[in-house]
Amino acid sequence: MMKQVFLALCISLIAVTSCTASDKPKTGDTTPSSEEDKTVTLINKDEFLKKVWNYNESPNEWKFLGDKPAIIDFYADWCGPCKIASPILEEVAKEYEEKIIVYKIDTQRERELASVFGISSIPAFLYIPIEGKPMMTAGIGRSKEQTKQMFIDNIESHLLGNTTK
Repeated sequence: MMKQVFLALCISLIAVTSCTASDKPKTGDTTPSSEEDKTVTLINKDEFLKKVWNYNESPNEWKFLGDKPAIIDFYADWCGPCKIASPILEEVAKEYEEKIIVYKIDTQRERELASVFGISSIPAFLYIPIEGKPMMTAGIGRSKEQTKQMFIDNIESHLLGNTTK
């Protein structure tokens, strides 16, 4: 009996500390504040196909359609780590406003986009340089500072091509 209680506790702890794209959204959740923030733009599939990559026209070849490097935040309103990452990403987006574009994709509303990129856990971040292949990362740091530094390091090295800051 004790083993079953321990196992149930472990499973509950794992479920609470991580989000998976297959979880159900909570009712009453609102859209993220980034919709009002001009530095981070919530996009849907149609906008993605026009601004990022039209995978219907070139399904086997990555062709970035943007004119600035971009980050795409795959999130859901109910995801705790996503809620932690969102204001940090907004802060970084403001700092790099002239150099990059930051988009958000709601994985609950845009399941096809999440599927195209194989999103199975969130938050997930797609870093898209002007030239070359995009890079996907998942999760956040253990602190706000670590998470912000993760964004900065990936922007500087992968999007802007800077090896030192």
